[in-house]
Amino acid sequence: MDEDEILYEQQERVSSFECDFQGQWKVAAIFQHLTEAATISASRLGVGFDAMLEQNLYWVHSRMKIRFLHFPHAGDTVILRTWPKTVQQKLFYVRDFELLDEQKQPLALATSAWLVINAGSRRMVSPYSLNFSLPSIPDRYGLDEPLEKLGFERSGEERLRVHAGYSAVDMLGHVNNSRYVEWICDAFPMEMYRNNVLDWMQVNYDHEVRPGEEVALFVEKNDNDATTWQIIGENLSTNVHAFEAGAHWRCRT
Repeated sequence: MDEDEILYEQQERVSSFECDFQGQWKVAAIFQHLTEAATISASRLGVGFDAMLEQNLYWVHSRMKIRFLHFPHAGDTVILRTWPKTVQQKLFYVRDFELLDEQKQPLALATSAWLVINAGSRRMVSPYSLNFSLPSIPDRYGLDEPLEKLGFERSGEERLRVHAGYSAVDMLGHVNNSRYVEWICDAFPMEMYRNNVLDWMQVNYDHEVRPGEEVALFVEKNDNDATTWQIIGENLSTNVHAFEAGAHWRCRT
């Protein structure tokens, strides 16, 4: 399979209902559209939701980092590209993304890591024990940055507490990855968005959150960089980290 067959590309019009008070595409909406493009790409490559479920398997989004160069606005047309890149640490399927404007200039670049889970045991499955081979483009990069463990400990101020209700839960019966991004964004005050622009965000999804469970978000500045914040999502129902995230801001000019 050649590169053009592996690479998936689609156009989107930025809807006003997915934009914030400044008319910019919301961060969570960008996560949603990139994830949906990954879902379509996987289906085109023969490893979509239904094909995986026939083998009692499903994909789980494990980590994602996005670097934002320019935020599109309501009514803009954007181009989304995604492709499988490699297998990393003998466990993660790495998939990269590009978000471009109509002139194909970059708006955001992203990399992500995915796990294959057994639907019955809900345990991870090694890529080397699967009976399919996912085509990839190992020499093409969206965001050439590592997706490491963040290693944050629960500390800082509790900024938000949420229950996982109907709207947060996806087809797999747990909180959708983009919902965590909404919670992270809600943990920062409006003044932060008025005075700053998000430079990058990384989210590591550690443990699933199921319907009815309660999550508290703890936020503090990183000790080594005053413009980087660390966010811990603590599942109060199970006493484990649901997720950890890093967010870096730059001053709005």
